[in-house]
Amino acid sequence: MATFLAFGEIMLRLSPPGRELLLQTPRLDVWVAGAEANVVTQLARLGHDVGMATMVPDNDLGRSAIACLRGHGVDTRHIVTGGDRIGLYFVTSGAGMRATEVIYDRAWSSFAQAPVAAWDWDTLLDGVDRLHLSGITPALGPVPADSAIAAVEAASARGIPVSFDGNWRGKLWERWDSDPRAILTRLVEHADLMFGNHRDIALLLGRDFSADAEDRRREAAEAAFAAFPRLRTIASTARHVEHVDLHRLSARIDTRDAHVQTDEVVLAGIVDRIGGGDAFAAGVLHGIRSGADLADVARIGLALAALKHSLPGDASLFRQADVDAYLAGGLDVRR
Repeated sequence: MATFLAFGEIMLRLSPPGRELLLQTPRLDVWVAGAEANVVTQLARLGHDVGMATMVPDNDLGRSAIACLRGHGVDTRHIVTGGDRIGLYFVTSGAGMRATEVIYDRAWSSFAQAPVAAWDWDTLLDGVDRLHLSGITPALGPVPADSAIAAVEAASARGIPVSFDGNWRGKLWERWDSDPRAILTRLVEHADLMFGNHRDIALLLGRDFSADAEDRRREAAEAAFAAFPRLRTIASTARHVEHVDLHRLSARIDTRDAHVQTDEVVLAGIVDRIGGGDAFAAGVLHGIRSGADLADVARIGLALAALKHSLPGDASLFRQADVDAYLAGGLDVRR
């Protein structure tokens, strides 16, 4: 049985080849995508038992998405079929001083229209020891928001830990008469592990924090721990963008009585940054499940986030040997 279960939407990502503009030439590359699916895909590649709960249409697009996840080792038994369409989004990769741009086309998707009653949590959570979801699901509309709340409430009632990634998507929240703070607060109340930074916490608590970066991060974490009794760990990254192909990235983990902060790593020659946060989340979950200490958990999360920048598409697809090689600093050919 799956021990990690993710709940969220599976989509297709369409991108023009290379650094072209959208429809500059009549071709699009396609990848199976979705924040939660990315996390369990990477966890499966690292050898964990994982499952995905979602809905896709019963057509070639939906079946292809299921086959893709199954091929990476994800338990797809709880992916149900229904509705008429799979959600899409378009990514035009930036270059130099031109930023990457995202266009969503996911309204009326099968998952977004699935009623709350579509999810039988007694069955879905059987044998599960961690539920993972993100702030993207409630951003899709009032019904997906209610489904996400029902999911975390069901997990809490069964004593199952919940990890929650803020994954703020302003373009999605703006599409409907939403109250992000109220909805996200109801979700984070059930989480023991949160992926998010001081901006996410500021939204949840309706307050600002210190201007100093180091003080701000700890101040925000302590405020979140005070506000959410179940919360035990907050994991985040900090990114400094020089230009599209050159970033600096660091990782941080806060607990109630300690924190660790990694040094920055330089990410040069970036292939694709989309999905880096999901890779980080998978790395942190992997490190915690493997019994690593706090500093190593942060390093593993940062390693997978950095490696994802070398890979096109949404999902991080690395094995433990890749993580070990990265942490060992080996960039020569592995023969």
